[in-house]
Amino acid sequence: MSTFGPREFQLVLLRRMADFQQDLVLDALAELGSGRAEMREANRRWQAMLHSRRDRRSAVGRYRSVLGPPERSGRRALGDLDTEVLSWPVPLWPSLRFEVVSLPGGGAVTEWLVRAPGEPGPALRTVEDLRPWSCTIDEVARAYAPARPLEGSAPTRWRLGFVAADANGERHEVIAEFTWGLLQRLPHVEPVGDR
Repeated sequence: MSTFGPREFQLVLLRRMADFQQDLVLDALAELGSGRAEMREANRRWQAMLHSRRDRRSAVGRYRSVLGPPERSGRRALGDLDTEVLSWPVPLWPSLRFEVVSLPGGGAVTEWLVRAPGEPGPALRTVEDLRPWSCTIDEVARAYAPARPLEGSAPTRWRLGFVAADANGERHEVIAEFTWGLLQRLPHVEPVGDR
């Protein structure tokens, strides 16, 4: 069986994003010299790893085996928990890193894309600034605070609810949907007070 490494992991990320952004995913597949069939096969293999009874690796162990040694590692307090933070480069998104925040024992708290240290994030001021694949969940949460975390439709999906003005200054209730931490779409944008 062929190896499963960083390239295949990028295909796994794209498979979940294809549910919302098919055109962007097709462009990314072309950049990787890949296609839909290989993307689906990579996702099938990833799911088999996740659900294998023989594979006893922790989430962190699995990411290390697939992505290699992390580019950065450190500690971060999460409430009263001491967590380990690991990040790896993702060639499709050079300004982002895949970050895993884990508990002692290797269980993952978060597994998602974040802005790389030193890389400028997008200017997020209006609803119009929220374009697919332009920003991460943590950037949106900071820019439109106080954002409410909402239940996602799958383990790799998250949603945020918040209020944001449009370019004309009109305030809107917004729900933003993310896959692997990267903005995919705004399924709900409604002027405040119009219910």
